[in-house]
Amino acid sequence: MVTITNKVNSLRKAIAQAVVSVSQQETIEAIKNRQVPKGDVFEFSRAAGLLAIKKTSDLIPDCHPLPVEFANITYTIDGFNIIIEVEVHTIYKTGVEVEAMHGASLTALTMYDMLKPIDKEIEISHIKLLNKKGGKSDYSDRLNKQLLCAVVVCSDSIAAQEKKDSAGKAIMQILQHHGLQTNYYGVIPDEFSLIQEKVLQLSEENYNLVLITGGTGLSPRDVTPEAITPLLDRAIPGIMEAARSYGQQRTPYAMLSRGVAGFIKNTLVITLPGSTRGAEETMQALFPYVLHIFKVAEGMRHD
Repeated sequence: MVTITNKVNSLRKAIAQAVVSVSQQETIEAIKNRQVPKGDVFEFSRAAGLLAIKKTSDLIPDCHPLPVEFANITYTIDGFNIIIEVEVHTIYKTGVEVEAMHGASLTALTMYDMLKPIDKEIEISHIKLLNKKGGKSDYSDRLNKQLLCAVVVCSDSIAAQEKKDSAGKAIMQILQHHGLQTNYYGVIPDEFSLIQEKVLQLSEENYNLVLITGGTGLSPRDVTPEAITPLLDRAIPGIMEAARSYGQQRTPYAMLSRGVAGFIKNTLVITLPGSTRGAEETMQALFPYVLHIFKVAEGMRHD
């Protein structure tokens, strides 16, 4: 199965459709009047469709089991066509379009089975997805301008060339994946004054986004939060709350990260862990969603 461990939970919805076509008005009347020998077509097929939604991952190998938060099946009769619509909601890491289509198809197949004794020319057609919402694509804001982005590595050992940087490089790769170019990359020691000096310089140079990796833990030399916090004009606590919540689901040590985030004038500064894994997970938790900040800054409404 495709991994979804790096995704975040969000509200996801899907609506699918199937059409059952009968060949005579008598069939439609039998359905409406509940005179089909096998029983109430609408209620039996609805029950089958709901079971299909819940059992999708049992029957389609690459589908992930997920919590079904809501499911609804409705019918519309249009001439000799019975239009089935299936709506499914979940709050999870992956979407429910296959669950909705599976529900629609089995609802239609159940109707076919119940109606075939009284109508030999029934057809099932137009099983398709009508709509889906949720997931990363819904939260990928298209910015009107290219952001100036900087990645700063805070590490005594890397600055002294005793170790090679991997966290900063991982951050740049993820930025590139989201269509963002790293315009500045630099390494500095874990020095309070140097951290402040570098970030203020980048802000004065009108960088839109500054990502700092390293110095957010609890060792004596981890001073990045202390250096950045007094510089912030507007702190945004929710950014790192989201990152820690995401990390905590993957390692119990995420609660020890002391990262902070906020604006210095018009520059968004985010501090990330110095470990490659911690930096990657923080980026996965925040991007592309955090880019919405820049759309709001351009005057776009939150909705």
